[in-house]
Amino acid sequence: MRLVLTPPPPTDHSGKGYATVREEAVKLFNCLQQLECARDPVPLIQGVLQTCLDLRPLRDEVYCQLVKQTSCTPQPHTAAHLRYWQLLTCMSCTFLPGPAVLKYLRFHLKRIQSQFPESEMDNYASFIGEALEKTRCRECVPSWEEIQVLMGRQEMLCTVHYPGPGSCQLHISSHTTANEVVRRMLEKLGLKESRNTFSLFEQNAHWERAVGGSTIIADILTRFENLSAKEPDSDSQWRLCFKLYCLLDADAISVDSIEYLFLFEQCHEMVVRGQLPACEEDLQTLAALRLQSVIGDFSTHSPCPPLDELFPGHMVEARLLMPPCAPPALLPATQPPVQGCPQRFPGGLLGGTLWNHTATAAHKQKVEQDLRLRSRLKEEAAAIMSTIVECWKGLAGYSRRDSMTAYLTIARQWSGFGCTLYEVDFYISSTGTFSQKLWLGVAATCVSLYRQGEAEALESFPYGQICSYGVSDSNTFKITAGDRDLLFETTKLTEIMQLMNAYFSAIRRQRGRGDDVVSITEGTAIEVGFHHLPPTPTPTLLELPSHPV
Repeated sequence: MRLVLTPPPPTDHSGKGYATVREEAVKLFNCLQQLECARDPVPLIQGVLQTCLDLRPLRDEVYCQLVKQTSCTPQPHTAAHLRYWQLLTCMSCTFLPGPAVLKYLRFHLKRIQSQFPESEMDNYASFIGEALEKTRCRECVPSWEEIQVLMGRQEMLCTVHYPGPGSCQLHISSHTTANEVVRRMLEKLGLKESRNTFSLFEQNAHWERAVGGSTIIADILTRFENLSAKEPDSDSQWRLCFKLYCLLDADAISVDSIEYLFLFEQCHEMVVRGQLPACEEDLQTLAALRLQSVIGDFSTHSPCPPLDELFPGHMVEARLLMPPCAPPALLPATQPPVQGCPQRFPGGLLGGTLWNHTATAAHKQKVEQDLRLRSRLKEEAAAIMSTIVECWKGLAGYSRRDSMTAYLTIARQWSGFGCTLYEVDFYISSTGTFSQKLWLGVAATCVSLYRQGEAEALESFPYGQICSYGVSDSNTFKITAGDRDLLFETTKLTEIMQLMNAYFSAIRRQRGRGDDVVSITEGTAIEVGFHHLPPTPTPTLLELPSHPV
């Protein structure tokens, strides 16, 4: 079988630091020659994969080179020769060749299997053939760990955390998607019959985002590895977490189920972030119940977590109601020069000296003021912690279940319990209403607007009244409810769209309108009734986060 390749048109890749395609092809050929004798082949394999991922015209070239290197070899069973099969394995799990080369590659694999049955080459050829059926182009080059396991035709271990201290370890391949992991987690944790939906989230100590259902988990792990290398700080460590996503029926959750633990832990996350509007006394009671549920009865020997893990930080600052008075002016206001006397050095040496002295004194005063403020914050935090501990002492005898139930009973007093809050920088309605710094709450039955920290919704729009919603430009989300158009300026466009899609899909499923997933493009409205938003010029696919719908 003869394969003829057409030379690719010249493309400028200098923006990525590459030379011409021809020069890069020569470099790749040299890398292939070094592969046989390299002590550690992983960096070479990663380099080849990265170049081919960035320079599409080279993919067919390298595939053809590897077919040549794995054909008619005098010593096919040596470890050096198997390096080519290992690279071919990694390539087959990262990107596909063009149709002509793919057809030729499959022919080559079957030929090897017939020539060397029950051999390592046969095993590699079989593994590669299966991979080619599943692979779509990856976002990232496989990580060091993934290349190691691919070289041995194995699967990776992936740790998936869930609310609380728990985690599960799952075996994944280079093709495993977030949807598959969610299904396996539902089975593993006995949540398949839940009426609520779940998602995978990528998160660190300060940030989290729902993972799209078709996202390849290996790409996420590679991104985590790259981010951890850049930011070794422990607060920046990334992980995958399996959490409640759409809370459709909180009342149906059994108190004794692990789903109830999810609800409790995720509710506490909202409290600590300051996203559960409640008075200070209730927040202190919640903190005490949290301590009772996690540690048990108070003891002087019990390790107490820091206040910021129990109580919203902004409430500590809110107690400093009277900020320190502004310092008096250091210098009197400049007086006009006396009539008849010339004003000497109006902007010269003396003026500069006085200004430098003034700036230094002002900076010193600001530092002292900051120190006093920090001291007051520590005092307030200590007073709050003392009140929480006293409340904790009064909960002696409460079981973990009792504490969690009492905690959620208080939290449920807020009418917006169960919604997900997103910060909105600016809001304007077609009726002329506008406001800044709000919360947009997306819940199972409606979308609501709240002033940050306030329990009562400014406005609420049941899903039955929403005609359409979509992204109208790069940072504006639009909802049409009845005859009103609502515009929200926010950085959370994708997250809001995903969650509303998920709720509408769940509603349709519950009403028996089919189990299909809503698939949309950014800039295209979801048409619930009759209104429609104009698309943006360059749509980008948005998909539902990883949950069964």
